[in-house]
Amino acid sequence: MNKDSKIFVAGHRGMVGSAIVRGLVRHGYGNIATRTRSELPLDDMAAVDAFFQREQPEYVFLAAAKVGGIVANATMGADFIRENLLIQNNVIHAAWANGARKLMFLGSSCIYPRLAAQPVSEDALLTGPLEETNLPYAVAKIAGKVMCDAYRKQYGFDAFTVMPSNVYGQGDNFHPEHSHVVAGMMRRFHEAKHAGSEEVVVWGTGSPMRELIDADDLADACIFLMERWTDGGMVNAGSSQEISIRDLAHLLADIVGFKGRIVFDTQRPDGTPRKIMDNRRIEQLGWKPSTSIEAGLRHMYAWWLSTMPTPA
Repeated sequence: MNKDSKIFVAGHRGMVGSAIVRGLVRHGYGNIATRTRSELPLDDMAAVDAFFQREQPEYVFLAAAKVGGIVANATMGADFIRENLLIQNNVIHAAWANGARKLMFLGSSCIYPRLAAQPVSEDALLTGPLEETNLPYAVAKIAGKVMCDAYRKQYGFDAFTVMPSNVYGQGDNFHPEHSHVVAGMMRRFHEAKHAGSEEVVVWGTGSPMRELIDADDLADACIFLMERWTDGGMVNAGSSQEISIRDLAHLLADIVGFKGRIVFDTQRPDGTPRKIMDNRRIEQLGWKPSTSIEAGLRHMYAWWLSTMPTPA
């Protein structure tokens, strides 16, 4: 990949896709193609194929996906599996059929078994049962990874998968029901502070451990691998920084300035008890993250505040 290569970032308005665009610009890449959903519905095979025929991108970052937190996954499973299968099938096939040189598919750490040995290596895939709360989404992501491998084996297409840990940061979704854990908690603490609430309720026991990676760090990892990785398959891209949900809640309360009580609703599901990635494969290539969890969360909160309308 050189600085003049034509690059398509699918999902450029999402948290990771927008970070990849920022990262490409930061690294000096200037020929970047993006399309909004209204301009290019990725679930429409004919539209996707026509786009690839017309634009002929050489490198493709497939970061487009329907995503959400534990509530959305538990209640909208049919939407998650249907829409994600359509998006990734269309983009991967059209990229290969129209001569793209390389494609990076963005996976999710939820594809690993619920009780996988920690830290989780790439070889843990399909070695045990998945977490039930996000099963449809996880199965769709596994299918995307297998599709990349199959197109590489049958057609020689240079497609591979990047498997991130839990991502947060600028561009995250703060929807009260469909957000991921970091943005969802950040919003609840922010709203509780401004409402003068005495307590905030957090789902679960607080004991699960999560590895968090800032979106801009993940974008740098994706670009790093697109430039260097040639072996196909899958590469973990995590921060190797781990935090419990309990400690995350207290850290977010401090960042937001919430002074009330934090109550853990133990009748609600915890999800996977621990999930930290084995990042040796990417680290041995020379990549490491640059953002600590606290610094990343403070940046995320400042960005979110900057997006809010100012009082008239």
